Amino acid sequence: MSLKGRRVLITTGPTREPIDPIRFITNASTGAMGFALARAARAAGARVEVVSGPTALSACAGVALTRVTTAQQMRREVLRRSRRAQVVIAAAAVSDWRVLRVAAHKIKRSSRALRLTLIPNPDIIREAASRRRLGQVFIGFALETRDAQKHARRKLARKGLDMIVANGSASLGSNIIRAVLIDRREKRSLAPMTKARLARIIIREAEKRLGPRTR
Repeated sequence: MSLKGRRVLITTGPTREPIDPIRFITNASTGAMGFALARAARAAGARVEVVSGPTALSACAGVALTRVTTAQQMRREVLRRSRRAQVVIAAAAVSDWRVLRVAAHKIKRSSRALRLTLIPNPDIIREAASRRRLGQVFIGFALETRDAQKHARRKLARKGLDMIVANGSASLGSNIIRAVLIDRREKRSLAPMTKARLARIIIREAEKRLGPRTR
């Protein structure tokens, strides 16, 4: 099975959820895993689209890149594109929360405690997978600090994914990643490896799960 001519949609990077015009909530994701996946998919012949949160990295030649900032922006771009993709890989570290009310101006320093009300962000890959067409493949990531495989299995079922990649926080900011590939039937524990090598493995797994070509 080849990805030649198939559409692959990848999300990557963090999101930034504003508090005021100069402050925001974010995380330590660099986007390296998602861009490695884009290179691997492009090398396999796919037509690749990447939706990326704020990151200093750039896509390789032949990859269509859309940059966003917030989870809401990422949701909009992913839902616009996911129906026409054969493979959707959600590698972005989307913030689980956003501020209920973003201040219009810089919040001034005060001796009093600052209280923020956070509300949940949309579960982008779950929503996209709920709209799946026959033959589409959805792959997600689960970065956990404890009980990684247990939480990953729950996410696999809750989000309606075909496979999930469980990994830990040590992968943030590092080129080396230790991962476990989990689907509904089995798990595959991998030795520590570069993100580029893991990306090639994930792309091969996506190829194996693809249904027959449709016109």
